Amino acid sequence: MKAGAARTAAPCGPSAAPPAQTDEAFVTTLRDLKERTGLSLAALAARTPYSKSAWHRYLNGAQRPPRSAVEALAALAGADPAPVLALWETADRPPPAHTPSQDGPPARTARLRRLPLSAVALIVTVTAVAVALLAADRSGAPGGRLAAASPRCRGDACQGQLPDVSACDRDAQTKSKVRDASYAVRLEYSPACGTAWAEVDADASDARVISVRKGRDVLSAAYPGDGSGGSASPMLAVTSPDDVEACAKVDGKLACTGLDAEPAEEH
Repeated sequence: MKAGAARTAAPCGPSAAPPAQTDEAFVTTLRDLKERTGLSLAALAARTPYSKSAWHRYLNGAQRPPRSAVEALAALAGADPAPVLALWETADRPPPAHTPSQDGPPARTARLRRLPLSAVALIVTVTAVAVALLAADRSGAPGGRLAAASPRCRGDACQGQLPDVSACDRDAQTKSKVRDASYAVRLEYSPACGTAWAEVDADASDARVISVRKGRDVLSAAYPGDGSGGSASPMLAVTSPDDVEACAKVDGKLACTGLDAEPAEEH
């Protein structure tokens, strides 16, 4: 999901639209939705699982936002998400390769490239599961567990994403934890993704703000106490969990935990 890379020119032809124009239309639509919300970047960060700096990158075109961020912005603006999601689907997508008019494999390849991203992802996922099942069957290991699905991002590309959405929670390691009277906070780390985040175990009806910090880099998510509160902060891209602090404030009570840091509790 990391943006900012140089884009190659679109192939010549009357039907080829330059990707930069599609990107510009998408970013312009995002900005319009942000204006409709009447919210500042800080207010957007408080109402979504994405940080102020992440929203800044999304809205200036420096980074392509995840689908969930686009849906959240449309919901806050009271807008139909379908038009902006259509632009999101085509933004940053490589233009189709020009192939001569002929029968055979090239035509099949062209049809595959026109599949929606969600369909391609489904094909890849089903193929990976089938290969894993075949490998397990050939190994003859009874009751063997299938390998976890590969994460969908790594390092800076994961910054601001939620661990379950990106599959970074598959290899999560609890590096530190602290328990308050009514809830527990854990510092989680994914070696595969190179990310850390905070998780909280609390009653579903409790409002909470969950955050992860390293130095001045802080990401947080606020969840209302309506019974559907999330349990994780956005992810922070780190090379190790050292000096990372995980915090959660649940119904006014703050608890923090981390490596090489004093666990803190505030009542």
